[in-house]
Amino acid sequence: MNGFLNITDDVFYVGVNDRDTHLFENMWPLDKGVSYNSYIIRDEKNVLVDTVKVTKIREFLEKVRSLLDGQKIDYLVINHMEPDHSGSITEILEEYPDLKIVGNKKTFEFLENFYGVKDNLYEVKDGDELDIGNHKLKFVMTPMVHWPETMMTYETTEKILFSGDAFGGFGTLDGGVFDDEVNLEFYESEIRRYYSNIVGKYSMMVQRALKKLEGVEVKYVCATHGPVWRDNPSRIIDIYDKWSRYETEEGVVIIYGSMYGNTEHMADYLARKLSEEGIKNIKIMNVSKVHLSHLINEIWRFKGIILGSCTYNTGLFPPMEELAHWLEHTGIKNHVMGIFGTYGWSGGGVSTLEKYAEKMKMPLVGESVEAKLSANREDLKKLNELAKNMAKAVKE
Repeated sequence: MNGFLNITDDVFYVGVNDRDTHLFENMWPLDKGVSYNSYIIRDEKNVLVDTVKVTKIREFLEKVRSLLDGQKIDYLVINHMEPDHSGSITEILEEYPDLKIVGNKKTFEFLENFYGVKDNLYEVKDGDELDIGNHKLKFVMTPMVHWPETMMTYETTEKILFSGDAFGGFGTLDGGVFDDEVNLEFYESEIRRYYSNIVGKYSMMVQRALKKLEGVEVKYVCATHGPVWRDNPSRIIDIYDKWSRYETEEGVVIIYGSMYGNTEHMADYLARKLSEEGIKNIKIMNVSKVHLSHLINEIWRFKGIILGSCTYNTGLFPPMEELAHWLEHTGIKNHVMGIFGTYGWSGGGVSTLEKYAEKMKMPLVGESVEAKLSANREDLKKLNELAKNMAKAVKE
């Protein structure tokens, strides 16, 4: 089996799957793995677009050798220097020592610092083109999507966008590689998890990058992770536009931190009252059990956030503090928030969440509800009001 796939007659997929790595960037769970996508354009000059993580070099090189069948690589285009895409550069250079490396000025700074490579460089700037025969490559600078050196490569003849990490997501490509071969509902969730965790902080820069693509015909989107979009490439571009504008769906995510179940009971009560108010998309998530990446993914999706925390050592429950800090760091917008919790001999959990909401400039839908040890009848009445206010806010 040769392992490579035709995207068009002259453009090929030579990516690999990674089902071994547990954490992406040593932080984000890869429950369903990840793909590292690389591409080859065969023409008068042969071009390799991005490489793969060095742990997958053997499989990768087998595909490249099989496809080229003794031909050389003339150019290596580096759209992104993160090591899951640049990690095989030194091995590629050993195999094809005469190739020229195509990148921008910032790319080459990273290249030297990562791998000590500083020869055979072909520097490009925004809008520059490279003629390789029947195909012509145009380079689009997209800094901070999500590193400062990131760029995209647009093949003008067949309208192929090699987009780097943009439009990519988690999840291995299990047989199906193209968007018309896979379950898009699964991949869109994993793409949103990737976006919200890694790229979302730079949403303003994503909008700038998308503006550069306005009016450009794109027949294929070839990202460095996830499916190749050939059937409906506008779908993934539109999704990125929506997420980077912080557009949300009608629904509420309730995330709670509870040591002995009392705060959890309040979360369940709120969820029932939200349902009675006509909210159908309701997610209850345990901050101590569900990984941060999945919490952020659901928060990015739905307009309403309700955070509930017990008090811990006169402060916020530590796993909830991690989430609150990350939301502040991400700068998420266009959401509404509710707050509830419990305390024993001293408060601190709810008041700390309110301070985070203020720093995030996140509007609160009503009065926070804080119960002493467990919710009594008066607390439940307040939770009723919180649910009504939240339901009204997410429907607006």
